Amino acid sequence: AWGLESSQQRFVWVVHPPVDDGTPQYLPKEFTSRTHERGLVVSSWAPQAEILAHQAVGGFLTHCGWNSILESVVSGVPMIAWPLFAEQKMNATLLNEELGVAIRSRKLPSEEVVLRVEIESLVRRIMVEEEGCEMREKVKKLKDTAEMSLSCDSGSSYESLSRVAKECDRLLERDIMARGA
Repeated sequence: AWGLESSQQRFVWVVHPPVDDGTPQYLPKEFTSRTHERGLVVSSWAPQAEILAHQAVGGFLTHCGWNSILESVVSGVPMIAWPLFAEQKMNATLLNEELGVAIRSRKLPSEEVVLRVEIESLVRRIMVEEEGCEMREKVKKLKDTAEMSLSCDSGSSYESLSRVAKECDRLLERDIMARGA
């Protein structure tokens, strides 16, 4: 919370309280009152894909689950990778080192405390520095590629699914013919 506040950037933060009693005790004292003009804290479910699709979103801190990555890519939003366990660490490495559409902490959030100054730096890097602009360009190219692959006219995903459907039809027709003969 402190790092996000210090970054001075606008935000929507979906954070679930450790105890679901409706009180914001898990945030620093008066955090919401100090940031209410530039931030929104949501302590329940939020429509992530719709939020990411909004043109005002400049970055997304993600645990690097595959669904969150896909939603971010198809929305053209660069990421702060915050992997916690399992394949998330590998996904974060792919996003950061191979694709260049994410930045990450020097520390593993699941193993060490990430200091507020580093969180502030990550947020500022993605939102206001040149590095963030470069990531936006790269993720825009991925977004365009994803849109083409899903295109009904000539997208590779559409063509692959069409082939599967045609093969299912062929096998079903063959099975019906074999039963009728």
